[in-house]
Amino acid sequence: METISRRTLLAGSAMGIAAAGLGSTTASATDDPITRWISQNARPITDLKPGNAQIVGLGEAVHATAEITQLKLRIIRNLVEHHGFRAIAFEDDWSLGTQLNDYVLTGCGDLYALMGQLSTEARTHENAELFEYLRAYNATHRDKVRFAGSEYFATRRISYDAVAEYVARRVPHRLAELHRSLDPIRPTTDDMGAYVRWYWQEVKDKAPYVAKARAVYSLVRDLPHRPNDRDYAITEHHARQIRSFYTAFSLPEDQNWVYRDARAAENVRWWHSFTRNKVIYWAASAHTANAPHLRVSEPPVAFRSAGSYLRAWYGDRYRSIGCTFDHGTSLGSLTLPTAPADWFEHQLTATGLDNFMLDLRTHPQPAAVRAWLRQTTKTRGFPDAGPSSYLTGDSLADWFDVVVHTRAVTPTHPLVS
Repeated sequence: METISRRTLLAGSAMGIAAAGLGSTTASATDDPITRWISQNARPITDLKPGNAQIVGLGEAVHATAEITQLKLRIIRNLVEHHGFRAIAFEDDWSLGTQLNDYVLTGCGDLYALMGQLSTEARTHENAELFEYLRAYNATHRDKVRFAGSEYFATRRISYDAVAEYVARRVPHRLAELHRSLDPIRPTTDDMGAYVRWYWQEVKDKAPYVAKARAVYSLVRDLPHRPNDRDYAITEHHARQIRSFYTAFSLPEDQNWVYRDARAAENVRWWHSFTRNKVIYWAASAHTANAPHLRVSEPPVAFRSAGSYLRAWYGDRYRSIGCTFDHGTSLGSLTLPTAPADWFEHQLTATGLDNFMLDLRTHPQPAAVRAWLRQTTKTRGFPDAGPSSYLTGDSLADWFDVVVHTRAVTPTHPLVS
């Protein structure tokens, strides 16, 4: 997909943008100070500069749109090749992520078979390009890019096996003690969707599972180890995900949302510390945005976003980027109607530009722009809950440092039809 050329935007004027054939702004639009400011400050995504950021949150308004996925991949290429980012934290399961990390580092494994275990919306040819790019980059560079899942929600048997193998190798006299807690909660199937449904919906008394998962983590956490022992750190993180899995799915649904983002933030922070590298956090904007008071209209839930924890911990070293759009369709032919006038995307679309990057910290800002950026904002929510679902709470200036806006989106292409 083409972006605005650097030459076109050199003058930074609405006239120059219109002349490039990217859609002209109407007289009424250019008379509006907010639309005019956006048009004057729109830039190609290649202009993205993360500054002193250690973690970049790369959000998307909805999953499974081809154009946004391709734009995010272009941003990743820029951050990796020009700004020294060497770690990805992806909104999917940690345990599967360890196998995908092996693939991008060494080429070991069947990529499509591994991707077939990702969340449904991530099993696409567009996302395959991400892993193929990381593998190709690592094949020709000594300074590798590493991949991790930032979630616990499908913790597979490989995490249980990794914990048992470590204890057997390092502290074999504790192995029997470990197995008393680990074996009763080890998933009985590789079909984690089925296992989650069974545990969440059919197991009435979850307390014994939670207690055993906590016992596994406590045993591993308290094992003696050398400072900076990376083998131990990985094992402890496996045990942490086991504990998070059983705890999360023992909670009421509204508390599960709160718990999930708090753990995702901790996992991203841990990945940054473990890799000792700058991290790109790829997830939905509901997670990456700096939104401490996020509310969803449908389903009616409220939670503190992972991005808000990261902003609290890292300050301006956490950079929040939101990829937005006006209308289109996503995977499964889900219709995404035009953004209504009270969603912030409406103002971005009013420029008439097809796609662009806008740094929301750009100055000077007219009074009308400052008010727009600081008012309590609304944006697209969860489309599978209905077209009127929206997110709100906090302001656009709080949520994002940069927005990357696309007028129209189409579905990604599934690996298997």
